[in-house]
Amino acid sequence: MEFNATQVRDEIVAWIRDWFAENGPGCNAVLGVSGGKDSSVTAALCVRALGAERVVGVLMPNGEQQDIQVSRDLVKHLNIRSVEVNIRAAYEGMMGEVRAALGEVTPQTVQNLPPRLRMAAVYAVSQSVNGRVANTCNLSEDYVGYSTRYGDSVGDFSPLSRLTVQEVKAVGRALGLPDEFVEKPPIDGLCGKTDEDNLGFTYAVLDRYIRTGECADEAIRARIDRLHRINRFKLELMPVYPLPEALFSRY
Repeated sequence: MEFNATQVRDEIVAWIRDWFAENGPGCNAVLGVSGGKDSSVTAALCVRALGAERVVGVLMPNGEQQDIQVSRDLVKHLNIRSVEVNIRAAYEGMMGEVRAALGEVTPQTVQNLPPRLRMAAVYAVSQSVNGRVANTCNLSEDYVGYSTRYGDSVGDFSPLSRLTVQEVKAVGRALGLPDEFVEKPPIDGLCGKTDEDNLGFTYAVLDRYIRTGECADEAIRARIDRLHRINRFKLELMPVYPLPEALFSRY
């Protein structure tokens, strides 16, 4: 079945309106803005659903960010309110304390602390502007665990979590977003590599596998399956101990 970007765009807009009517009448949509496709499309959907006056973008460089102007251009293009919160002092302070306590930290610690600090900043802004936080993850990244738990993986509502990268781009074009926001290559923000460099396969290959189960390269298929298997816990609610009913018999 061919993907109908215009129909999906309109359905997501209606869903956002319904969600806010039930979970935050009069509240603002607040989201971290990177200038990439996911945050750009999410912001544009929220503008269409709620109006520009009810959308707040949070820009969060870690010191100097080379491509920060793309984020500034997006908020200007959408005519939404924005705030800039630099996380460098928080990052260096926290990392310094952790290093002092442990002596050494893993590369995963270095990689995942900034997204967690950024989400803390988004929620701090949201709670100060009567907001609800938009998650900006897509299905492709979630499928292989390419997100940080309690970082960019969280939020109060998620417009794009059932759309692949190619579908997100199609919705972005249906929203009339300029190519610079839809086609901007996602960068990890650390070593300058693209997401696809880090994953070891393209999103086009991943998206086709997700939607059709087809993947010509067996090594890539195995890698995708492994990443999906070991990262599924990120998408599940935290397990809780199931208290046996027999324990209640004493009361």
